[in-house]
Amino acid sequence: MAVTLEICRNIVNEISSRSDLAILCQVGRGFRSFAERALYNTLYMRNFRESFLLSRTLSTTKRIASLVDALTIYTTAEDEAVSEDSDSEEEESNHDLPDEYWGYIAQALEHTTNLRYLNMHVANSANANAAWTLDNCSFQLKGFHCDLNWDKHLVSFLNKQVKLNDLYLLDYVDVSGPSTPTTSAPNPEESSASLLPSAFPNLSTLECTFSEAAVVIVPHRPITRLKICFSRTQLPEKREEMTLLMSKIRQSTRSLRSLDIADSEYTTSFSMELLSSIVNSRATSSELRYLGTLVLPISGRERLQFYGLLMRLPRIQCIEVEVSDWVPPPSTPPAFRALASEMRLYTPTVLRVVFVHNFDRTVVTVVDGVCRMDNDANHELLWRET
Repeated sequence: MAVTLEICRNIVNEISSRSDLAILCQVGRGFRSFAERALYNTLYMRNFRESFLLSRTLSTTKRIASLVDALTIYTTAEDEAVSEDSDSEEEESNHDLPDEYWGYIAQALEHTTNLRYLNMHVANSANANAAWTLDNCSFQLKGFHCDLNWDKHLVSFLNKQVKLNDLYLLDYVDVSGPSTPTTSAPNPEESSASLLPSAFPNLSTLECTFSEAAVVIVPHRPITRLKICFSRTQLPEKREEMTLLMSKIRQSTRSLRSLDIADSEYTTSFSMELLSSIVNSRATSSELRYLGTLVLPISGRERLQFYGLLMRLPRIQCIEVEVSDWVPPPSTPPAFRALASEMRLYTPTVLRVVFVHNFDRTVVTVVDGVCRMDNDANHELLWRET
């Protein structure tokens, strides 16, 4: 009696081992169809050897390449052993990949025509000039994590993306105005192109390391979740940067749900200015659920003013606050719970508070009206999930 396709599918769905899926691919045609889809749906290229083998498979077998939905690429050296010496990690991070590495990647990307999610993690700047690998790609992404340098190849690729709704950019070069601090120096020849207004019209989530990128990308797109970092360090320049950023956010076609703004130096006065700017604009206040990172004032009067501004965010659910300058700093569960409870007296819609002390984060979550320490919360993803 032949095994039905439904039975084959159910069996494959119960298998999580990739080696077992590979064996099932050889059992029969019915199993092969479902097993190959499960096996090649999500792929990881962790080192040079894996990249070579997978790229060769994807380049020579179009049927297999068409099954890839998500691909993650790491630029790490092949099977490098990390010793306990202090210099070993630095030596590994400076490793330059063989010239043919990106050639293999380009071949694989060209053939994965149905790819929807692409993550390109680059360990160091020596391997970041590889956006040319995207030149011959025809896929339309929904999610793109890009550590590559900003150049004409990357811009050309982005200009073709119309389904993209989640974008991370490590680098950005402003070619339309004065030079700005970026992860790589501007190259006139490689930075000749600019983003078109038609690029990724459905983008809703944007994470970038420079506010200049957000200033260009946010207007006239339905951005609802935004994570950036201030580029300026001097207060007058930072104020100008904030004013420009807020004006561009108001040009988004959707109201913000999450806003995560990092800074090189957190001060109470500027946090109050930033919070005032946020609550005074409907685009950044009416639907906002997540907000960070702001300094929680030490002074009782200033803290009441802080809470008063938070009360003007009717839907706020999660807030991240800096407490590094507190003396003594909150360091015990009762202290964190007390501060979270105090905040909820004025903003009862808040269900989660993230306290930041010298880059360490403590999460307090409200469960059945009671503030509890939450060691399981992934604070890196809260701005996406709230």
